[in-house]
Amino acid sequence: MSWVAHDMEPYALQRHLGKRVAIIPLIIGSYAPDMLSKWFVYGISVFGLKLKADDPAQFHRGWPGVGFTHSLLFGVLVALLILLLTKRNIWAFSFLIGQWSHALTDTGDTVGTMLLFPWTQHFAIGAWQYAGQTGRFNDAGAYFSGLGFIWDGIWIVAATFGWRVLTRSYFEDTVALGDPIWTWGISVFPMAVVLALYRASYFYGVCRWITWVLWAHVVHDFPMDLSWGGPMWAAAASASGTSGRMVTMPLGAGCASGCCGGLRL
Repeated sequence: MSWVAHDMEPYALQRHLGKRVAIIPLIIGSYAPDMLSKWFVYGISVFGLKLKADDPAQFHRGWPGVGFTHSLLFGVLVALLILLLTKRNIWAFSFLIGQWSHALTDTGDTVGTMLLFPWTQHFAIGAWQYAGQTGRFNDAGAYFSGLGFIWDGIWIVAATFGWRVLTRSYFEDTVALGDPIWTWGISVFPMAVVLALYRASYFYGVCRWITWVLWAHVVHDFPMDLSWGGPMWAAAASASGTSGRMVTMPLGAGCASGCCGGLRL
């Protein structure tokens, strides 16, 4: 799973797609798969009762489970529902692009996603460990000690290079004109409040990345391991541990150095 990439992806996409997307459904789409599942992966307490999946990786990414939320088909179905209810193509398209970016990004870990559900094979590059089954803090320690935190850093850089999307002029000329929600917001709230809401996911992601890196390596002493598939000390889950089957397809040693590694499906 990714910790920060899903906060950054909408702004990087906004930079390239401009008025063709609406940022709110784009962000909702980017968050949607985990909004429906991640709380049960780590567990929550309700009136003293602990609610947590018996097999977090199976629940999160597998079938039976809610792994279909990380599939391309899920994005299509929800986008069609949005189109049916709102009659707004831009909202449906934006949700679809956001959800697809999430599903594709999460192929980077050792469990991967069932991109082509109902075909239950998992696509997994395997660049970093999936450790969600170990709990939120151990998962954070593992993620920010391996290539996962580098991947998030790349998205932060990509979004930051598109810094103009965070400016007031871009917001007024591109974002607000493409989505009536912002027109309403500007008529009700001060511009400073509206801009803060628009920029919130970006700054939340940056602060989250910095905070977790400091937590993992300054407050605590998790061993750094930037090897492919690391950190090797983590109790990782893999697609072979869910109902899905994997077939490894190497993509070349050159890609494994930083662009890509093996494709498992």
